[in-house]
Amino acid sequence: MGCETGTDDEYGLRSKVAIVSGAGGPVGQPGEGVTNGRAAAILLARAGAKVCVVGRTADRAQYTVDIIEKEGGEAFAHVADVSQEADCRGAVDATVERYGRLDCLDNNVGRGVPGDVTEISLAAWREAFAINLDSMMLMCKYAIPAMIASGGGGSIVNVGSLRSIRPQRSTAYTVSKGATIALTKTLAVDHGPRGIRVNSIILGPVFTPTVAAAVSEKRELRVGASVLKREGSGWDTGHLVRFLLSEQAKWLTGQSIILDGGASLIGPSR
Repeated sequence: MGCETGTDDEYGLRSKVAIVSGAGGPVGQPGEGVTNGRAAAILLARAGAKVCVVGRTADRAQYTVDIIEKEGGEAFAHVADVSQEADCRGAVDATVERYGRLDCLDNNVGRGVPGDVTEISLAAWREAFAINLDSMMLMCKYAIPAMIASGGGGSIVNVGSLRSIRPQRSTAYTVSKGATIALTKTLAVDHGPRGIRVNSIILGPVFTPTVAAAVSEKRELRVGASVLKREGSGWDTGHLVRFLLSEQAKWLTGQSIILDGGASLIGPSR
């Protein structure tokens, strides 16, 4: 009976190269936590990965890079709107030019759009899909060939939403995030033979600077919705992203993992 020997490279991410989109989100005030993308970028760097921090503004992306570099990690900031094809291609090209390879991708952007189909405009519907779904497709379109060219396969995580399986009157957001589950499975089947793993996270209510202002008055309800009686945080998301991108998950692909503190078991998310 064979067994694998342990190493000091716990996650198998040392010297790997990762792109994290949405890693330059809002910088929270004390008590508002950290965004999902920023947490994932920091945790990947702590595991030894080199990280391209993708954000829509230079200062916020650089804020994440500064944290990583202060801890002794390696990263650089790249400004991009990942709903635009040229920007997605540019993020991949910049990463490969800087580090010579690409191994991991965390698609971690999203935007809520209120209203049902009788209320939402077609323009708002298309914008939701551009940000929540097209961005993932476009980043994968350019990241996957770069991963294959790097010679070691690769791993992708698409961050979705609990709304995709428990709708709550946000039709465009729900449908676009639901489509990420199908995209994940299809990518896993299409590119698995070349060593590319693809998984998604169905993310429940986490408290981050992005949502702090909108949900501050509902925090007790969010805590009550969890069987663990606590809110999730960006760090919870980041830890799962790091695991899924790591060699620890090397036989896991095409799966959508619910990360919600058990909220989907007992009641609606908030």
